[in-house]
Amino acid sequence: MNNDLMEKGHGGKPRRYKKAASFFCEFNMNGIVVIDKPSGKTSHDVVEDVKKALLVKKAGHTGTLDPMATGVLPVCLEEATKLVQFLSADTKDYTATMLLGVKTDTQDIEGKIIARDDPYVMHEDIENIFYRFVGETEQVPPRYSALKYRGKPLYKWARQGVAIEPPPRIIEIYDIRIDEVKLPYITFRVSCSKGTYVRSLCSDIGEMLGCGACLASLRRTRSGSFFEDSAISLDALDNTAGIGPPNHIIPLIDAIPHIPAIYVDHAFARKLREGYQPVAEMLRIYHIPSLAAGDMVKFIGEDGNLVSIAKMLCTSDAIDSTDGKRQAAKIVRIFNTDKQTYGRH
Repeated sequence: MNNDLMEKGHGGKPRRYKKAASFFCEFNMNGIVVIDKPSGKTSHDVVEDVKKALLVKKAGHTGTLDPMATGVLPVCLEEATKLVQFLSADTKDYTATMLLGVKTDTQDIEGKIIARDDPYVMHEDIENIFYRFVGETEQVPPRYSALKYRGKPLYKWARQGVAIEPPPRIIEIYDIRIDEVKLPYITFRVSCSKGTYVRSLCSDIGEMLGCGACLASLRRTRSGSFFEDSAISLDALDNTAGIGPPNHIIPLIDAIPHIPAIYVDHAFARKLREGYQPVAEMLRIYHIPSLAAGDMVKFIGEDGNLVSIAKMLCTSDAIDSTDGKRQAAKIVRIFNTDKQTYGRH
C-alpha cells in the first residue's frame, strides 16, 4: 500500500486517508484490470481485493479460476462490468501439469485420493491419446465445481454427501501440446473454449491411458485478448494505488477489439445513451464495417469513449437499400463514460 495514503486507525491499524477516495474520484475507473491470480484465493476473493485496492463499487471477473489455479483473471470495473457477457465466452489458454496414477474426488491433487495405479505408459501412447481430444467433444464437469443445481453450486452438494451427476457439455479443444513428460507427471499447454474444465480433461486422459490421473497445477496464460504479460499481481496493484493515473487499467474500447466499431458524432452518441434504437437512414452517413445480421457492433463517440454495443438486425449492405425507417440495430448495452478514461492506449 502506498504509505502516503495511509494513517493509523483504531487499534493502530492502518487505514486509507479520505484523500485516497477523492484521488480516485478524479479519475474514471471504467475499464479492466488483468490480475495475476495467486494460488489459494477464490476468484471472488480476488474481485473483493481489487475493489478495496481501487475503491470501486462495482467489479466482476470474466471467468472463474479454481482456488489452486494461478494466472490471468480479467476484472471488470464499474461500467466495464457490462462487458462481462461479451468476454466470458473468449478462448482460454492454460499451462497444466497432471499426475498419472492418482484419482481424486475433486480431480485435482487437493482432493481425497480414491484410487492409485502404476502409470505404465509409453510416450507415443501419451501423445496419441492427448491429440484425440483436439476438436469438439463432450465433457462431464466435475462434481466439485461452481456449476449450479437447483440454485446451489455442485461443490456444496458434494460436500453434503449428495452425488449430483452433471450432464455432459459440448466443449472444444483448439490445440493441445505436450511440453514435458517426466512420469508420473505430464506438463502440457491447451487452448480451449468456454466451459472447459482442465481437471476433467486430465481425468479423461488418465482414464484413456488406463491408470487414472488428476490435475497437479494449473496456470491460465490467456483469456481472450488478455495475456499474462499484461497481468498485475494483487500486491503490485495495492502498492501502486493512488500514484498517478491508473495506467494498468484497460479502457473499455480496448477490451473488445473483436467487436467491429462504428464511429458516431456527439449528437448521435447522446441519442444512443437516451435509448434511441438506430434506424437505417441514421446509419447511412457513417462508415459501416462489413456486418451480417446477428453480428455485434460497438458505437464509439468523438471523444473516443464507448457509447453502446448493439446487435445488427440486417446486413451492412442492406442499410442503403432498405426502408430508411427500418430499425437496423438493437442496442443491448449502454455505457455512461462521458468522463475521460485513464488507462493504457
